Amino acid sequence: MHSQHTSLHPHTKDLGGGFLVRRLLPAATRQAVGPFLFFDHFGPIDAGPDDNHDVRAHPHIGLATVTYLFEGAMMHRDSTGAVQRIEPGAINWMTAGRGIVHSERTPEDLRGVARRSHGLQLWAALPEADEEMAPSFAHTPAAAIPALEVGGAQLRVLIGSAFGATSPVATRSETLYLDIALAAGDAFPLPPAPERALYGVSGSFELDGVAVPPQQMVVIAPGDEPMLSASGDARVVLIGGAPLGHRHLYWNFVSSRKERIVQAADDWAAQRFPAVPGESEFIPLPERRLT
Repeated sequence: MHSQHTSLHPHTKDLGGGFLVRRLLPAATRQAVGPFLFFDHFGPIDAGPDDNHDVRAHPHIGLATVTYLFEGAMMHRDSTGAVQRIEPGAINWMTAGRGIVHSERTPEDLRGVARRSHGLQLWAALPEADEEMAPSFAHTPAAAIPALEVGGAQLRVLIGSAFGATSPVATRSETLYLDIALAAGDAFPLPPAPERALYGVSGSFELDGVAVPPQQMVVIAPGDEPMLSASGDARVVLIGGAPLGHRHLYWNFVSSRKERIVQAADDWAAQRFPAVPGESEFIPLPERRLT
């Protein structure tokens, strides 16, 4: 493996009720890979009948949330009126733009029963010209995502284009997101993109024959096309695309302008954001304000 690849290690966050996530981006040494400036891996977590992992209504600006499940289900509701059950294999792309509020809850039929949850939530920055665009929500079902075999590996092109296949998910900038299932002996060279990183969801993988342990992110050197392989079963995602420049981050807000984030915080504190139909609970602004 070339020395210019960089490894990022997760830091673990408790989102409440023992619901732990591994956060890879933003990292101390790296804010973003392509447009992606936030990368959370949650689970696999077994929830008991009495566990409550609902995420109450909260706001976003200046970004798009990208939700992808391996196991489980969640019910998405947002201030555009969208109500969508999110299930494994689908891509849910929510554009916050100038402001959106959403909740993510356990579906009614899964309440009160043991259930398993496992997935990824990423945030993509929006290009500066799109940061204040109208909010929207787009669900792309699993059946609409292109699936192909490359070098023995099973690939799903979640977002962008690779190996001649193109995802139907619409984006605002060049974006790449692949879900890759490898077995022993599978191997192929990574497709090109201006910026790329690999993350091992489960199982270790190899880059040019060098083992990478699971739950670690490797940022690929620009222009490199290393060989991805595995000596056992592994689930790997590739993220990347064109960089969009530095962004300010505070809580759930992203913007190229710091004062816009201060404004968003004031707006949430004053309850000036649009409401989510049917939601009365919300997450208050953190005590620590951006200054």
